[in-house]
Amino acid sequence: MKLLSVNLGRAVPVPYTDQPAGVTGIDKRPVDHAVRVAAPGPKGVGASGLTGDTVCDTRHHGGDDQAVYAMAREDLDDWERELSRALPDGSFGENLTTAGVDVSGALIGERWRIGAPDGPSVLLEVTSGRIPCRTFQGHLGEKGWVRRFTQKGAPGAYLRVLEPGEIRRGDPVRIVHRPDHDVTVALQFRASTTERALLPRLLAAGAALHPESLASARRYADRYATDTADTAG
Repeated sequence: MKLLSVNLGRAVPVPYTDQPAGVTGIDKRPVDHAVRVAAPGPKGVGASGLTGDTVCDTRHHGGDDQAVYAMAREDLDDWERELSRALPDGSFGENLTTAGVDVSGALIGERWRIGAPDGPSVLLEVTSGRIPCRTFQGHLGEKGWVRRFTQKGAPGAYLRVLEPGEIRRGDPVRIVHRPDHDVTVALQFRASTTERALLPRLLAAGAALHPESLASARRYADRYATDTADTAG
């Protein structure tokens, strides 16, 4: 398991975003140099966890619980076959393009150590899947992309930074902790989009889950419990 690339983006004006200044950093490109990774600060204030990377719409992106976005090269390859077009590393706006890592199958709270065993490294923790948006669709230029991406159910993973450090392409990825539950990124994504009845299952992931997803799961579980009690009464 390793990093095929570390990808950074800069702010570019585009016609397909509702970001107030009309700019996006979704067009990320691989870099050859080492990149510093650290927790950027709370959502709405902090942006990307990678030095040199730009997150423009901090209303919806970036912050400590979405500091890093990872996508499996295997999933990009699958999309290449389906779309009949090339998708270079970084095409989905991911910071990390991995090889040999089941990113969407990762458990919420799973921890990855990235870096050479005898050199700089970072410790990241999986928090949630990526929800597609209008900007993503505009960037890809594929009709009905939000729907297609959602139906596929392989969203890639957001991660928070537990220990800062430096990473670069070719670094090994080691899974150093797997929590004792079955809540995967793919399950969290389905519960948050097309199968909301699954939301109570996310509670097993506890505080490792992205706070917004955890709050949604709690609200749904509370409402379901109330509706059940009213019906029983």
